[in-house]
Amino acid sequence: MLLARERCCLLVIDVQERLLPAMQSPERVVANCAVLLKAAGRLGVPVLLSEQYRKGLGATVPELAALVPEGPAVDKSEFSCAAAPGYAEKLEATGRDQLVVAGIEAHVCVLQTALQFRERGYPVFVVADAISSRRPESVALAISRMRDAGVVPVTTEMVLFEWLGRAGTPEFKELSALVR
Repeated sequence: MLLARERCCLLVIDVQERLLPAMQSPERVVANCAVLLKAAGRLGVPVLLSEQYRKGLGATVPELAALVPEGPAVDKSEFSCAAAPGYAEKLEATGRDQLVVAGIEAHVCVLQTALQFRERGYPVFVVADAISSRRPESVALAISRMRDAGVVPVTTEMVLFEWLGRAGTPEFKELSALVR
C-alpha cells in the first residue's frame, strides 16, 4: 500500500528536551522528523505531537516545535498515544486513516502507539530512520515486533516521495531538496 498524503496523519512522538540526549543518533532523529514536518506542512498533512510527562521530560525540542502549526502537543502519562485522553479524538477529527509514526522511544511509546492504532484498524507506517531508543537492539526488536503486527517500516525518503507522487511540481523541487 502506498502512502497518500490526502489520507495521512503524521504522529511525532515525545521528541523532548530531556529525553532526546539519551537516544542513539539524536541528530538523525531530529533531522528526519524535521523533514517530515516540513513536508507535512507544505503538503497539508495534519500533524499530531505528543509529549510524555512534560513536567519531567521537558517540551518538544524547539527545532521541531517550531515546525508544527496545529497547536500544542498532547501531554500524556500513558506510553501509547492511543491510550492518552483526547489523542484518538484529535486523530479522528483529522479524517485521516493512514498513520505515519516517528519519535522516541522506539520500543516504548512508538511501539505501543503503533500497535494499538494498528489493532484499531489503521494502516500504520513507522519511519525507521526517524525513531530511536537508548540502545540499538531496542530499536531493532521494536521494528521487528511492529512488522510482525502489520506495521510497515518506511524511511523518511519513502514517505516524502510517496506524498509527492510525481516529479516536476513546485512541491517536488522544494521538498526533494530537503533530502539531497
